[in-house]
Amino acid sequence: MSSPGFHSTRWTLVRRAQGRGDEARVALSELCEIYYEPVVQFTRRWCADDHRAEDLAHGFFEDLLGRETLGAADPGKGRFRSYLLAAVKHFLSHQRQREAAAKRGGGVEMVAVDDAADCGISAEWEQEFDRAWALALIRRALEALGDEMEKSGKRLPFDTLRPWLDGGMQGDAAEAGLALGLSPAALKVAIHRLRQRFRQRVRDEIAATVEPAEVEGEFRHLVEVWVR
Repeated sequence: MSSPGFHSTRWTLVRRAQGRGDEARVALSELCEIYYEPVVQFTRRWCADDHRAEDLAHGFFEDLLGRETLGAADPGKGRFRSYLLAAVKHFLSHQRQREAAAKRGGGVEMVAVDDAADCGISAEWEQEFDRAWALALIRRALEALGDEMEKSGKRLPFDTLRPWLDGGMQGDAAEAGLALGLSPAALKVAIHRLRQRFRQRVRDEIAATVEPAEVEGEFRHLVEVWVR
């Protein structure tokens, strides 16, 4: 799946995806775009096979997209990433049951199970899912900010100052100032303003899947798992 980029609003994608019709399907498709990489990484840990992990992830999202509504996903009762992680565990649990039944040569008998325990899923995998989620949102925020800056004729400043945004190695301040024609003081101001805009873009991405009152808490969680 590709990431087309979109501008989130406070009217969350989750609420839109819970409806019916074309708009709901578009919203659900966008949610799948956001969470594709975290789900692939999670299934990769489960099966230790890159190709099979992608097949399983595609199967999971096809199942999700095939539903008429998200139903149990309620942003008022929990974060969508938590709902989706539980849904992936459930999907993999049933996958394991189907494979075991096939080896026995019989049908699939669904029983009540603890999905995480049945799949052999560890807490470490869940942490990795959250980290992959954080990385996916950061990438989307960077893409959205880059598009915004390009449309306003500021692509050069964005590309020059990008090393100061995503927690990686900072760039060469002297070289950046020379490229942009800025004094050291003006460069610091430009970096500060771009960082502020980037943080807002991250919050915009987060706001797609949680209620407005939960955005700041989810932002803090993103920072925590990103630096862990």
